[in-house]
Amino acid sequence: MSLEEQFAQAQLDSKNLPERPDNMTLLKIYALFKQGSAGDATGDRPGMTDFVGRAKFDAWAALQGTSLDEAKQQYIDLIEGLK
Repeated sequence: MSLEEQFAQAQLDSKNLPERPDNMTLLKIYALFKQGSAGDATGDRPGMTDFVGRAKFDAWAALQGTSLDEAKQQYIDLIEGLK
């Protein structure tokens, strides 16, 4: 199975985890998915009143420079560990 196929399967698996991950894990899942699918963070950082948007953006921006393939593999490994 190719990395792309594993990444797609992990996306499906992430919707059917046995229990909801904690917020820090959810941020990591979001950030790795964004980095693996879109690359480095783009756009403006959300304002102070958008706590969730700001946290998600910061988690994604923290992965800057991580290759798409590396982020995909980390995402796959994280989802596998949560199953």
